[in-house]
Amino acid sequence: MYIVLAILLFGILIAAHEWGHFIAARLCGVTVHEFSIGMGPQVWHKEGKKGTKFSLRALPIGGFCAMEGEEEDSDDPHSLSRQGFWKKVLVFAAGAIMNLLVGMLIILILNFQAAGFAVPTVAGCAPEFEAVNGAALLEGDEFYSINGSRVYLPSDIDLLLMVANREPIDLVVLRDGEKVSFSNLKVGTYSDSEGGPYEGYGFYRTARVREATFGARLQYTWYNTVDFVRTVWLSLQMLISGSAGVSDLSGPVGIVSTINDVGNQSTSIADALVNIVYFGAFISVNLSVMNLLPIPALDGGHILFLVVSTVSEKLFRKKIPMKYEAAINMVFLFLLMGLMLFVTFNDVMKLVGRGGTPS
Repeated sequence: MYIVLAILLFGILIAAHEWGHFIAARLCGVTVHEFSIGMGPQVWHKEGKKGTKFSLRALPIGGFCAMEGEEEDSDDPHSLSRQGFWKKVLVFAAGAIMNLLVGMLIILILNFQAAGFAVPTVAGCAPEFEAVNGAALLEGDEFYSINGSRVYLPSDIDLLLMVANREPIDLVVLRDGEKVSFSNLKVGTYSDSEGGPYEGYGFYRTARVREATFGARLQYTWYNTVDFVRTVWLSLQMLISGSAGVSDLSGPVGIVSTINDVGNQSTSIADALVNIVYFGAFISVNLSVMNLLPIPALDGGHILFLVVSTVSEKLFRKKIPMKYEAAINMVFLFLLMGLMLFVTFNDVMKLVGRGGTPS
């Protein structure tokens, strides 16, 4: 059941992305030839208004919004190539914007079911902490930032300490509404809450519950969204720096498997659905960020070419022909497809290594 839900969720997120392009194109007066959910053979279609064909295809692995003048110049005044700079930017970015909005909407709906929100706070510090660092953390201090990055959720502390990789950190807490800074906190040998030695930064943490007022629900919807975006960026940084490898990436098979695991590890069907939907919000925000990367064949790549072409036209009175952009996009599309095949193969091998496919 969870695998079916995962595939359905993935399809909905892709549909939302393409719907964003479609709505923006319509608003900007661009002719849309076909709006399709899925790839491969067509299994259903309907002719809509303004000549747009709406179709459903056999493979639930993507979709597209085919616009006039998207890949080549067109003399049609309603083609994308004949629109102004900002209209083109809006059409290209609309898919990612829609994914971001969908992710935020999912989080908002879930937050309206919450009884309260966890605020990461200090539970105290080791007896040696004040002697080592010159001041003590007090019980009830609220974590504000680590190395300049805001702490929104309790899980952020684990994430930011992992990124710090046991190097010295700068910690800021809120104490009675005022910021208190602790600079250059180093990993050392401290006593835990039971008196035993451990290696760490010397503080204990917990969380207090904040009442789920209307304002808190909105605020934590924003916090969750920002947190998801930051998680994606940190993952990309780790990939570029080499601290994470291509083998750590997950494609559709890995995502479906993860969603299946999330469902199976939940204590009830209701909890499973909530956890899967929450994970879906993360995927939606992930799609938003990744699609805006300035890489050819992605939406961000289209925007990059648009900027380069516009600058070239302003400076040199010469527009870069779309055929060059189309050729580069095609090369990168094959590269991305190759990467996706590798990631998919890697996901399948991980499943085989675990003893089978998801059930």
